[in-house]
Amino acid sequence: MKYMLILTDGMADYKISALGNQTPLQAARTPNMDKLAKVSELGMVRTIPEGFPPGSDVANLSAMGYNPAKYYTGRSPLEAVSMGVELTPADMALRCNLVTLSSESEYRDKTMVDYSSGEISSAESAQLIRAVEQILGNETFQFHAGISYRHLLVWKNGLGKSLELTPPHDISDRVIKDYLPSGRDSAPLLELMMKSEPILTDHPVNQMRRLRGINPATSLWFWGQGGKPALTSFRDKYQIEGSVVCAVDLVKGLGMCAGLKPVKVPGATGGVVTDFAGKIRASLDELKAGQDFVYLHIESPDEAGHHGAMDKKIWSIEQIDQLVVGQVLAELDDFDDIRILIMPDHPTPIAVKTHTSDPVPFLLFDKNRPVQSHANRFDEDTAAASGIYIANGHELMDRFILSR
Repeated sequence: MKYMLILTDGMADYKISALGNQTPLQAARTPNMDKLAKVSELGMVRTIPEGFPPGSDVANLSAMGYNPAKYYTGRSPLEAVSMGVELTPADMALRCNLVTLSSESEYRDKTMVDYSSGEISSAESAQLIRAVEQILGNETFQFHAGISYRHLLVWKNGLGKSLELTPPHDISDRVIKDYLPSGRDSAPLLELMMKSEPILTDHPVNQMRRLRGINPATSLWFWGQGGKPALTSFRDKYQIEGSVVCAVDLVKGLGMCAGLKPVKVPGATGGVVTDFAGKIRASLDELKAGQDFVYLHIESPDEAGHHGAMDKKIWSIEQIDQLVVGQVLAELDDFDDIRILIMPDHPTPIAVKTHTSDPVPFLLFDKNRPVQSHANRFDEDTAAASGIYIANGHELMDRFILSR
């Protein structure tokens, strides 16, 4: 038996009046997912347990079959694993975004213009993080370059510090003064953020970005703190071997902690525009080369949701249907026995530009055991109408793999 989970990050949404009171998933043209819906089990699943923040770390833990209440230690430690950064049990890892803030002279009065600095390239951002490390890095604080706007700060021996930090994508277009680092031990982080501004603002990379009319990276922003993770291996949990195909360090690191083989796709960006075809090609090739399971993560609809870009989100969903799900259907006969699970990790509604804790729809297809779902398409409403609801998101993986 082969298994493929296609994780469509942030695809679920709320109904939008401009779309005739439809969600982007309902408005998108998705003939391939709709074809599967007619012979698949549809349902709703809650991936964010009560009391947990609706982050991709928590949601992907659930989707991969791990109970966040048992395994969650924070977002950034997972990214550190992906980046090959070693953490001691006493270290704290923090996500370090490169963000675009407005130009007010007083730092606290600035507005969060862009949490991703115009989806800055990894090559450009690596130069900026190196400059920050040269000036602000020391034995206590160490900066590591990641992908695009997503980077890492390691606070040596910092685990247990009292901090309250806000994800920058939660405060788009808001004045930052009420969202700056707070808590007993937060002062050093705020100082680093403020000191980063002149370093970044005057850097040649940002001077060139301004000349090109795109957002410069004007400040660091810290969030997603946590300590070194420890997961039961996926192989021990489900007795199968697997791979993770993704372009973001969070999910790659999560997969690596679970013992999944990381697969890099050169054209995958972790942005709205990515190599959809390359990602599904790599995933199918992993299964054909002998792997039992592939966790394919696609960030695109989530990024569009964070930007409030309705048209881009619809486009992203249509690309997934055409280039990803369509290719799976085209090669379905190459597999004697395969099960496919399609689901978002969480909603990223256009209206709020950030994650919510609402349940998400799922589609579970079994090639040799089709079911008559009486649904004509896959979307939030048809999944909810099935009456199937999984309250504990980590149990869906058991249903996917163990209930065969």
